[in-house]
Amino acid sequence: MKRRTFLASSAAMAGIAATGAPAFAQDDPLKIGFIYVGPVGDMGWSYQHDQGRQAIEAEYGDKIQTKFIESVPEGPDAERALTSLALEGHELIFATSFGYMDSVINVAAKFPNVKFEHCTGYKRAENVGTYDARFYQGRAIQGTIAGRMTKSNKIGYIGSFPIPEVIQGINAAYIHAKKVNPDVQISVVWAYTWFDPAKEADAAAALIADGVDVILQHTDSTAPQAKAQEAGNVITFGQASDMSNFAPKPRVSSTIDNWAPYYKGRVAAALEGSWKADATWGGIDSGMVKIGEITDAVPAEVKQEAEALIEAIRSGSYHPFTGPLKKQDGSDWLAEGEVADDATLAGLNFYVEGISAEIPG
Repeated sequence: MKRRTFLASSAAMAGIAATGAPAFAQDDPLKIGFIYVGPVGDMGWSYQHDQGRQAIEAEYGDKIQTKFIESVPEGPDAERALTSLALEGHELIFATSFGYMDSVINVAAKFPNVKFEHCTGYKRAENVGTYDARFYQGRAIQGTIAGRMTKSNKIGYIGSFPIPEVIQGINAAYIHAKKVNPDVQISVVWAYTWFDPAKEADAAAALIADGVDVILQHTDSTAPQAKAQEAGNVITFGQASDMSNFAPKPRVSSTIDNWAPYYKGRVAAALEGSWKADATWGGIDSGMVKIGEITDAVPAEVKQEAEALIEAIRSGSYHPFTGPLKKQDGSDWLAEGEVADDATLAGLNFYVEGISAEIPG
């Protein structure tokens, strides 16, 4: 997408609505920027965010202009990319990776009339909102399928970084695999990357060599799917997007991040002058988390069980973190019927009982 000139219209920047949001001249398009941690062609995380960007272009037409910068590393490069977008006149900027958090806060302080949205973060300001998805709900579904389908009783998990969002997913997958298969074990390999096909392939290979026959991942490429396909007897789950090129096997289902409705709503608020720095954490009930097709590689009774769990989570009749649950060290966490609160989950830094792996310091 070509670079556009900076909007210097005083009318666009001078009027401040009661919410503190700038009022835009109606005949000027709202300029919206995105930064992605991976390439838009990763077929995972960044791909799904870019699908959301394309959805707002289709929805709002010439009322908006969008630009994205892909493969932006977390750290100083992110701060430079955000600053560049702000200087180019982008009035609404979406930063789509956890490690962009401090960069967003720093740049937002320098551009108080620009609205920033940070995905998966928790730091907010007058002009910084946050949004996240309850990925752990999808992991509960995957854990149920994994526990039923494993023949070795060994499932593997490729983690990106040991942050609460990822730890939630590991715990949710294990809890639900264990519910349906008391003999199941889980192994965790940390890739220390969001997107690096070579590292992800190596992680998958290490798990397969250890006897794992089901792999879950919180990294963004399809490399683990390809490695499982080579092995022939390993099943996987799509991460962030459907990864349906690997269906019906090894990819037997997926957790899909559906950002389009959220992006449409936030753009509408910016256009109307009603935007506020909110915190959103959506799940299956809101459609922010979707479960991809469960393929025919999954036995019919297992598919039925997974679909019942999806509906229970959607309706609110079941929460994936419901007691009794103990921490890894055997101490009590949740009593019978007790549900973990959002504050605890947002800061989750321990495994549940039964996981033998250690969380890196």
